[in-house]
Amino acid sequence: MKKIFLYPFWLRFWHWTNALLFFLLIVTGLSIHYSDPKSGLIPFRISIIIHNISGILLSLNYLFFLIKSIITKNYKHYIPKLKGLLDRIYIQLRYYLLGIFIGEPHPFETNPQQKFNPLQQITYLFIMGFFVPLIIITGWLLMFPELAPDEFLGLGGVWPMALLHTITGFILSIFMFVHIYLGTTGSTLTELYKSMLTGWKLSFEEPSQVYIKPKKPYRKRKLLPVVFYNPTTLAGAIVSIFSFVIILFLIIVELFSDNPNPYLGIITFIVLPTFVIFGLILVIFGALKENRRLLSATDTKRQLPVIDLNNPRHQIATIIFSISGLLLIIFTSFGTYKAYEYTDSDQFCGEVCHKVMEPEYTAYKDSPHSRVGCVKCHIGPGADWFVRSKLSGTYQVYSTIFEKYSRPIPTPVENLRPAQETCEQCHWPKHFYSEKRKNYDFYTSDEQNSEYKISMLIKVGGGSPETGNNDGIHWHMYLANEISYWAADRSRQIIPWVKARSLLTGEETVYIDTSFKFEKNLKTPPKEEIRRFDCIDCHNRPSHIFKQPNQTLNFYLSSGKIDKTLPYIKSIGVQVLENYVRSRKTAFENIKNYVSGFYKEYYPEILVSKQKEIEIAIHELYNIYMRNYFPEMKANWKNYPNNIGHLYSAGCFRCHDGKHVSTTGKVISNDCNVCHIIYYQKPPFAEEMTSPNGLQFIHPGGIEKLTQKETCYACHGPQKQQQIAMPKVVAKSKD
Repeated sequence: MKKIFLYPFWLRFWHWTNALLFFLLIVTGLSIHYSDPKSGLIPFRISIIIHNISGILLSLNYLFFLIKSIITKNYKHYIPKLKGLLDRIYIQLRYYLLGIFIGEPHPFETNPQQKFNPLQQITYLFIMGFFVPLIIITGWLLMFPELAPDEFLGLGGVWPMALLHTITGFILSIFMFVHIYLGTTGSTLTELYKSMLTGWKLSFEEPSQVYIKPKKPYRKRKLLPVVFYNPTTLAGAIVSIFSFVIILFLIIVELFSDNPNPYLGIITFIVLPTFVIFGLILVIFGALKENRRLLSATDTKRQLPVIDLNNPRHQIATIIFSISGLLLIIFTSFGTYKAYEYTDSDQFCGEVCHKVMEPEYTAYKDSPHSRVGCVKCHIGPGADWFVRSKLSGTYQVYSTIFEKYSRPIPTPVENLRPAQETCEQCHWPKHFYSEKRKNYDFYTSDEQNSEYKISMLIKVGGGSPETGNNDGIHWHMYLANEISYWAADRSRQIIPWVKARSLLTGEETVYIDTSFKFEKNLKTPPKEEIRRFDCIDCHNRPSHIFKQPNQTLNFYLSSGKIDKTLPYIKSIGVQVLENYVRSRKTAFENIKNYVSGFYKEYYPEILVSKQKEIEIAIHELYNIYMRNYFPEMKANWKNYPNNIGHLYSAGCFRCHDGKHVSTTGKVISNDCNVCHIIYYQKPPFAEEMTSPNGLQFIHPGGIEKLTQKETCYACHGPQKQQQIAMPKVVAKSKD
């Protein structure tokens, strides 16, 4: 036994500095990601500061290590010799798993020529050559997201970086725990730690000895049959065990996390189990291959391995595989359920395909159905539609990765499950709804943002033959009626053919749009293109609602979120949202420059006296834009019309336009009072009016004659909006 000097001062300094920085990064990383910001392991703000500083120091420390390793040729200790590598790894792994517990000598003695055993060489090479650089690079990209690529694997650049950073952090954390444990496997618990402090280590062998072959008795002590001792089986076992350990670790992390990363579920329940199964296949494949090799060497005919329970090694192997198989079945069942549960979660639907589904998911979270899970409407109950959705989802994953998706995502969704099997699970079609009062606050685009109040009675209606009620808007869903239609376009905005059928009498009435030019030979639409009318044909945006800017600003002005005393704020708000912002990245800057520039040029005194109100208005306009406009996916109110009503889209007027006539002369009514009546209105600069029998709508600007000829959406719809040119700062956009 003699002392040998292994670790110079610079290496020891780097090692312990690295250990301290790793510890700080792990603790602060957990505090940032998985703790309550108000009561985390470390206060949230302090955690971020410590984490960032530690990351910078880790980068410098790693750079120091690289330079010094090249100068001193220390890097050679990390490069293993390929010849016989798998055998040496197997010997070392067996020592860690078994030999160390039964007092066997270390198979590879440390010396100045070879400081690491083969398993350490491979591990340190991957850690220092791949994982540490990866966590440093992704950390810098997260600290400075403007440096991240705009897209990576079809996703926004920051998201993949965050995912890689988190996964790498988990892997390095596991490495740290294993590394600390293995530091206790010297001749004493503290021997290896002392050597990293002093640089000196006790050696029991000659310094020149690099590789020690195990003694014969050691080679004969095998717990399992000889067919399992081969590189392929060993590699499979390592892959399976390592993947399984990471799965357990990530499950624990998820249990203690209030808001887990959306990609964590994919890694835990889909990706890693695949590696576990792949590793087990390698184990079996390696054993069968080794069995054939051994049989061929003895000139024995090929046959399957023989299980002899009288052989102690076969007994142990049988017990191990039986227990492992049972555990595999249990965890596979659990993992399969969790994978099913995760792929049905709102988080999976909305956040995994971040760029593609960001518009829909953002709108969904701010919708009346935000508490209803995505799968409740898009899949519904039953295995049939579940299988269909997963088959459809396979192509969606492909199209997302390779950017084969359309912009915008086309609607309505083809082959969507009928509303009777989804919507009507909660909404009772037999129920009759009486009139519903609705108050509307409109604001015109003049300097004063003049207010226009209207109160309506909405005739919801509905019912069934048992109740006898069948009037109102929900007459379409009256259970004794069946409405069918044919749409001439994919978006179902042009409906020239409608059929109404009474289920009580069997009477059918077909209505044809007299203004539509049918093909010469088309007397009846193709049967497969005729659709039965259901909830979705009016409520086509029940959750994913992209709001029109006039409509949204009316609400913001009415609720006081934006100060309505700011001159022209309604007009310039609509203008900036519709015409002067082209990117979500520059949205705030564009809105701020436009609004501030307007008041600076036309109302400098207002810019000073109402500076706070203007700043609030800018922030609220920015919130409106980020909620409703997604240029990269071309998602906005124009491309996704809402069929409820008829102000900003054709909606009701797709059929109720007065042009759909039957062969007997019956016309689908376009009388406004069929569905609603105005019983109160207060136009700008006029007296308020009230009548229980209904009032004639008075349009601001005195264009009543035009409103009697044209539909509302003819002026307020997207086609007209796109034609409106607003070159001047003060421009009166139509309300």
